[in-house]
Amino acid sequence: MPFSDPEKRRAYDADYKRKARVAEPCPTRLALPAEFRAKTAADVLALLNEQLNTLRQDASLGSVERAKGVGYLAGIALRAIEAGDTVARLEALESILKSRPKERAA
Repeated sequence: MPFSDPEKRRAYDADYKRKARVAEPCPTRLALPAEFRAKTAADVLALLNEQLNTLRQDASLGSVERAKGVGYLAGIALRAIEAGDTVARLEALESILKSRPKERAA
């Protein structure tokens, strides 16, 4: 059984984690500035647009990898668009309800 010795297992885990900490960052990993905060669906869409452009221009990826990434981000973008539409409809309903005169209970 591999790693039946707990000491060997701990040594392996420590070495693995040390190597992971010093490894080069993944070039396709999203690097956001620390002050970035997505507050609206439009913020998410802008970020996704930027990442889609980066993904499409990455020559180190094969066409299948690129297509998978684009498909995944497109699915997220569709959900963000739907959320933005829902928020807009809800705000319109709220403004209509606020503009109505209040009825008195009989």
